[in-house]
Amino acid sequence: MKNGSKQGVNTIWDVVVIGGGPAGMMAAGRASELGAKVLLLEKNDSLGKKLLITGGGRCNVTNAQFDTRKLLAKFKGNDQFLFSAFSQWSVKETLDFFHSRAMPTKIENELRVFPESNTAQSVWDTLVDYLKKGNVTVRSNASVIDFVTDVATKKIIAVKLKNGEEIQAKKFVLATGGKSRPETGSTGDGFKWLTKLGHTVTEPVASLVPITLSDKWVKTLSGVTLPEVKLTLLQNDKKQSAHKGKILFTHVGVSGPTILNMSSDIAELLKYGEVIISLDLFPADDYGKLNTKLQELFKTHTNKKFKNVLGEIVLGAVATVVVELSNIKADTKCNSVTRIERLALVQLLKAIPMHVSGLLGVDKAIVTSGGVALSEVDFKTMQSRLYPNLYLVGDILDIDRPSGGYSLQLCWTTGYISGTHSATKQ
Repeated sequence: MKNGSKQGVNTIWDVVVIGGGPAGMMAAGRASELGAKVLLLEKNDSLGKKLLITGGGRCNVTNAQFDTRKLLAKFKGNDQFLFSAFSQWSVKETLDFFHSRAMPTKIENELRVFPESNTAQSVWDTLVDYLKKGNVTVRSNASVIDFVTDVATKKIIAVKLKNGEEIQAKKFVLATGGKSRPETGSTGDGFKWLTKLGHTVTEPVASLVPITLSDKWVKTLSGVTLPEVKLTLLQNDKKQSAHKGKILFTHVGVSGPTILNMSSDIAELLKYGEVIISLDLFPADDYGKLNTKLQELFKTHTNKKFKNVLGEIVLGAVATVVVELSNIKADTKCNSVTRIERLALVQLLKAIPMHVSGLLGVDKAIVTSGGVALSEVDFKTMQSRLYPNLYLVGDILDIDRPSGGYSLQLCWTTGYISGTHSATKQ
């Protein structure tokens, strides 16, 4: 891997990749591996800034769903577009890629795959090594501002940099990402250029994003994780959907994988009125079983105060909130809790109402929804159907997906496919 501000001047490259995130690094590495002379342009001072913070710094590399059709079913109706790309490079190929480069992985809940090292740095190191071995030239602090096109041939002939320099190439891979976490460089630049080229672009909005709540007690639980709860979405007292999994309380609301995957549905429901998330702290227990559990608890601690006993079955900080929300006075002795109070407590533990006030913006989103219309991309090659020497990959595409490794798998697949086909002579 070469670096330096003078690399690429007065050179016509085989492939220029714009954007040094996961899709761009994979595309550049693959094209170089096939013998292409590759230049990777990154506007930040280093590659893969968002990659290093993904998955809380642990990096959810992919999802270990090896059945491609089942995997693609998670991409909300876009499977017909994605199948040709994923039939060339999917989960098995991704894991083989990392394993063969001495980066072992492990599978966790919901088939989420992480580096065995528990750090995104391992993924970053593997990709950077891939670029080095392929002799990819990397230019950091290289801000692209526009494409230069040949109207007659309908081809891109160069990219223009902020410093006025124009860099020519035979093929171009656009991997500038969406608009989530703009501090990492994802500011939606590519969408502007594509719109100018005549592509149809849906304005990106926050997709996988934490939820804000109006309930004042939420702040007291900031940083608390609940590993296994049930969440039911309600609107006008009607159940809309239900989900089980882990949630994390923040100073303004809730986050975590389960919440993130619900966020787009919540955003849609909010258009029509108030949304309540009903929190079930005991999804494995029905009302009768939980009532029996409380009876036994109160019998065991008959002379102790209610507020001091609840913490034995409910996480301490959450127990304090439950006491506040219940109609039972905190200092009430367990033997003085009435049957009606106990049944009301059961109801509360099975359905704590959390009132949604909104969603955080794209700056806090894991990914954004929106991008270039999929009908304008050939997924066998990742070529633009408008400009045959332009390849579109990763978050630049209008593809919704849940959390759980699906976003990075999209990057690996589209990056690899674009690298493969951009390196071939056409």
